[in-house]
Amino acid sequence: MTELATHEFWQEIHNPGTFPSGGDVSSCFVAELEDGRQLRLPVRVLADGQHALASLIINQASFAVLDVLAQSLAEKLKSFHVDVVAGLPTLGLTLAAAVAQKLGHTRYVPLGTSRKFWYRDDLSVALSSITTPTQQKRLYIDPRMLPLLEGRRVALIDDVISSGTSIVSGLQLLSGCGIEPVAIGAAMLQSRRWCATLDAVGSQWRERTVGVFSTPMLEITETGMWRRPAA
Repeated sequence: MTELATHEFWQEIHNPGTFPSGGDVSSCFVAELEDGRQLRLPVRVLADGQHALASLIINQASFAVLDVLAQSLAEKLKSFHVDVVAGLPTLGLTLAAAVAQKLGHTRYVPLGTSRKFWYRDDLSVALSSITTPTQQKRLYIDPRMLPLLEGRRVALIDDVISSGTSIVSGLQLLSGCGIEPVAIGAAMLQSRRWCATLDAVGSQWRERTVGVFSTPMLEITETGMWRRPAA
C-alpha cells in the first residue's frame, strides 16, 4: 500500500476491497464500514512502544468523509428515536452537528470546556481524554441549553470512543442535570477498553452505544510492524 502524507489521511471513502485488510500494517490502518467501504487511518504508537491505535481526527476529514460517517451514525441512531443531540468537545462537536442535521434536527446542544461567565460550577465535571491526558479541564453545559434537553430523548455524541473517560464525563454532567441519554454514538469505537469503563457506571450503557466502525488495539511484531491481537 502506498504510504500517505499526514494530510492525506481520512480524505476519501474507498469502495470495498480497494485495499487489503487484516494483515500486518506499518503506518496506515484500513478501517471498514459495515457495507465494506474503506477508510485509511494513521497508526499512532502508544507510550509503551508495544501497542498502537488507528487514529481519526474528524475535524481534519474531508466534507465527503464527514458526510458518510454522519449519515451512517444517524441511521444507527434512528431506532432510539432521538429528539436532540448533545456533542462532546472538541472533536465530537463536528460530528454531533452533522448527525443532528442528518436526523432532521434544526440544532444541537454543544457541551464545552471554555467557561463563560454565566456558566455555573455545579453544572460542570472534570474531563480527561486519551489525546489530552495531562490537561486539567472541566466539561460544562450552558445553563440556557438545559430546556432543550430536559424531558427529551438525548443522544450523546463523540467522534471516537477509546478509553471511555470522555463519555463518562458527559454522562456524569448530564446525570447531574437529571438527564439520562437514550444512546451514545461515535464514528469510531477504538479498541474495547471503553467497555469496562462504561460498565463501571451502568450496565445499560454498552447496549446503548453505537459506532460507525470499530478498530482494534494493535500489537508490535518482531519486524516492527503492527498487527491485530490474536483472538
